[in-house]
Order: sequence, then C-alpha cells, then structure tokens
Amino acid sequence: MTGASYKGKGKCVFSVWAPFCNEVSLKIVSPEKRIIPMKRNNKGLWETTVSNIQPGSLYFYRLNDAIDRPDPVSCFQPQGVHGPSQIIDHKSFYWKDLLWRGLDLKDYIIYELHVGTFTTEGTFAAATAHLDYLMELGITAIELMPVAQFPGDRNWGYDGAYPFAPQNSYGGPEGLKRFINACHNNGIAVIMDVVYNHLGPEGNYLGDYGPYFTGKYRTPWGNAINFDGPHSDSVREFFTANALYWISEYHIDALRIDAIHGIFDFSAKHFLTELAEAVHKEAKLLKRNIYVIAESDLNDVRVINPARIGGYGLDAQWNDDFHHALHTMITGESSGYYKDFGSMEHMAKAFREGFVYSGQYSKYRQRRHGNSSKNIAACKFVVFSQNHDQVGNRARCDRLSRTLPFEKLKLAAAIVLLSPYIPLIFMGEEYGETAPFKYFVSHSDKNLIKAVRDGRRKEFASFSWEGDLPDPQAENTFFDSKVNINISQKNTHKILFEFYKELIRFRKEWHPAGVFSLKNIDVSFFTEERALSLTMSCKDTGILCVYGFNENPLNMRLLFPTGTWRKIIDSSSKKWGGTGTRAERLIHSGVTETLISLNRYNALVYLKNGTTDG
Repeated sequence: MTGASYKGKGKCVFSVWAPFCNEVSLKIVSPEKRIIPMKRNNKGLWETTVSNIQPGSLYFYRLNDAIDRPDPVSCFQPQGVHGPSQIIDHKSFYWKDLLWRGLDLKDYIIYELHVGTFTTEGTFAAATAHLDYLMELGITAIELMPVAQFPGDRNWGYDGAYPFAPQNSYGGPEGLKRFINACHNNGIAVIMDVVYNHLGPEGNYLGDYGPYFTGKYRTPWGNAINFDGPHSDSVREFFTANALYWISEYHIDALRIDAIHGIFDFSAKHFLTELAEAVHKEAKLLKRNIYVIAESDLNDVRVINPARIGGYGLDAQWNDDFHHALHTMITGESSGYYKDFGSMEHMAKAFREGFVYSGQYSKYRQRRHGNSSKNIAACKFVVFSQNHDQVGNRARCDRLSRTLPFEKLKLAAAIVLLSPYIPLIFMGEEYGETAPFKYFVSHSDKNLIKAVRDGRRKEFASFSWEGDLPDPQAENTFFDSKVNINISQKNTHKILFEFYKELIRFRKEWHPAGVFSLKNIDVSFFTEERALSLTMSCKDTGILCVYGFNENPLNMRLLFPTGTWRKIIDSSSKKWGGTGTRAERLIHSGVTETLISLNRYNALVYLKNGTTDG
C-alpha cells in the first residue's frame, strides 16, 4: 500500500502513485516546514524515506512544483478534505480482540447506523456508549454507514474523498478503533460501508495524481472510476488495498460495497472478483470470518455466485425486491419503482426465492429485469423493511412509524426478523423512532450545493410525493435527523422495542436448528384474504408464520402440517399493545384445513411441539 508508512523510531516511508507528474515532492507543514524531493520508479510510483519525523506530523505532496495536495492514501485528515494529511502509527494502538474470530454470516442480525445522527454527540465514542443497548436488543453485527473523510462535519458518508481516513468529526482513527475494540469484546461484528463507485466530488484530488477516472463511462457524479482502461491496474490495487486496510488495521469483519452497479468493468476478470479473492485470502491468513456484501439493483446472481461458475464470488447482497414487495403491501404505494410490486404473489416469491424480478418485464424499467435466485442460499441475502436509502430518499424522509399504524410496524418487523434471510434493522426502527432521516451535506462550493439540490429534485420526479424537499445543505436538516434512543423505554416505543427483542430472541433460539432455510420453506398466499403463510420445518420441529395484511379481522382456513402447534407470538395480543388475541392457542393438525382467526395486520407464529406462549 502507498501512503505514509511509519516504521518507528522517527522513520517514515512516503510513497504515492503519480505516473503523469514530472516532479513530486513531500512537503512537511508541521511541526516544522520542509520540502523533500521524491524519486520515481518505472511504474510511476514516487517514494522517499524521512528520518526525524513523528506520528502526528502533517504533510502534503507538491505536484510539478505547482500545487499542494493531500495524500490519496491519507490515514487521517484532521483539518478536513482540503487540509494536510497526518502520519498515523497504527502499531501503537492496543487491540484487545486478538481472540476474536468473527461470526458466521448466517448468524448476523445487522443494525445499520449513521455515526453522526445515532447520538447527540455524533461520534464513535458516543456510539460505543450505546453498545449495551444494542446487546439488549440482540444485535450481532453493526453496519456503519461510510466513515471515510467527507467535506464538512455532516454528510451521509457517500461523498467521502479519502477512502483510508476515518472522519475527523467522528473521532478519527483512534475513535474508530476503540469502537471496534468494544464491539468485538461484546461479541458484535462490525461491517464497514465502503464506496468504490465514485469519490467526492469535493476534496477529490485523485485526478491530479493520475488516471483514476475515465470518460468512457458516466455516473451521477461525473466520470467513472477507471477499473478497466489504461493504467487501471494501479487503480484496482488502490481500492483492493483499501479493503485490506480496513480488515488489517481496523479489524473490520465485513465490507458492504455501495452501489456496485456503478462500478464499470468489462475486463476479463471483474474488479469485484479480484476484490473478493483478496479479502477471502486475507481472512484465511488471519483465521477470521470476513465477508464482502454488495449493494446492487441488478438482480444478478453473478454477484453472489462463486467464481468457479462465472460469478463474482461475493458473500451476500442487499435484496431491494424483498423490501419493495413488503413496502407496497403495508403502505399501498405504487409510484416510482413501487409500480412493479403490490401483490401477495410478489411477497410470496420474495420469501421463496429472494429476487421477485428474475427475468420478467418491469413496468418501471420498461424492460425485462433480473435472473433467477431460486437456488441461492438464504444467508446470501440481506433484507429489511427500512434502511438509509428507503427512508432518506423519500420526499419527506419519513420512517414507517410516521405513516403506519402500530400493528403494521409489528407485522413488518416479524416478516423481516423471522425470514430465512439475514435481517437488517435501520437505527431507531426497533422502537418506532419518529425523527426523519433526511439527506444532508455540508459542502463549501456554491455550485456543488446547487447541483445537489437540483439532483434531489430530479431524483424524485418519478414519484407522486408532494411538498418541498428538505434542503440538504441546511444545518437543521442534519439535526432533525438525530435519533433519540431514550424514548425506546416509553409508552408504545417500549412495547415495540420489546417486540423486536422477542423476535430476535426467538430467531436466535431456533436458527441453529436449521428451520430458517430456503430448503425447508413452504409458502402459500391468499389473495382475497390478503394473507400469507410460511412454514419452515426441520426434523421433528417446525415454525409456521401467518402474516395478515387484511384491514379487518377475518377467519380463514389454513393447512397446518401434521402435529401439535402452539402459538408463541401474536402481534395483536395485549402484551404487544394489541386489541387482544383471537387466534387459537393450540392447534392439533391432521390432514384437513384448520380454521384460524386473524386480527387486522396480524403476525402469528406457531411452533410445532412448542412450550411457550407469547
């Protein structure tokens, strides 16, 4: 890896890839000022070794004796994206997680959080103080929205300009390491959301160093990253090194790769394959469980198929189809990409296979979309009822708790947390947080600010949402998005929190038995009743879930597999803030259908030969 590599005893090696520069110098700006010429090798790598220099020293690279730029591989930007880079001694940190080996991916129960809005302080240290809360909830993995240095002190993180530098306003490298140390010592894995489809734009000076970008492809942020053109080998190495850096220097357990549909690579070996191979090789060397998870809207199983059969070899991916199928059923929305969903059949297929669109015509895209995920393991899909995109990319940035009745919130929770897939909770969802999660930035360029505002308006053109969009640049937009975990212990918020806890507890109890597997799943849907039943069986036990999207109470006939079934969760019970249960507590099933009573928006869970009643 290039950058500033501190060797100890006041010695540091600096190297930077700048193949088209005629001259590169190291400019030390603190504690004393000095300029040191660098030597170039035949691959465009400039290097120098400096003595009598200590961690904490600040520096730029001077290019062609004309402009000073921060290090593309900066480990820390204490003064922001335009300021000098800082030397970091990674070996000086005391890790307390040396026995940590990570978790099996199938055991992940993910909590997605944004460091800046998760707490009042908006820091890694403040987030660390809430780990007891997340452990009580039952979370096993925390997914951090991107923390790479971005402009200003408020941003979703997807405008990061320095992929190796943890955000200064969050607490920088030390704060992030302390957070991960604490997570691992409490048995919680950490997922890092990384952005390899674009950088910046503000503070992105990579183009001054070399051909990191190409005009061959265009993205919403301008020229695409050069993954397959001339000089792309070094560009690919830059991003692969970044992935390995988070794993080796920060002990990250998994990487969530943002919007891989924005990574353009038509070379014989796709960058993502190369990345996955490097990560898995590192995991083997470190004897740890480390994963690569994609965000993709392609509905293409090549992303998660192994390389030996032509796939990219990533471990899992987010499944937007599951979200869209669920969202349309509980909200009735039908504009934008939601026009492709809205039937019980869609929800049933999402449970059976993962992708709803597996090659059929999409009205939203006006073309066929996707391929079949029918034979893909459940642990290769991450599902959710809410996430940062599905909340923040709405006109009012409203959470489900602002628009839906309490019963629907519990129904959505059960569907996600008791699915065969890896469940993800978006911060605050578990207690019905009412604060919106808005899109916010703190750019300094007026033209860029205007472009962001205009872009947001265009992005929502296909939806029927009314009202003015929040101003991304306004400071209040950021502060309005802060969550308040304290309300999780009050009124209906506490009931919802306890319901999430119970669902997670149940999942943890029965997941090891093998019942949460697509191989053992049987799904039936009932269009007229607007209901769905899900049976997951393994050996002598089984779980039967009934999910009612019905607006009014109803009675329906349902075929239970032979055996004795005990109701253990009923979202409409008074215990969970409902009107009172109607469903039968115990069912002795034979070969005939059983009459079952559903309250409105009801989630029922039966356990074969179960012993508890919830």
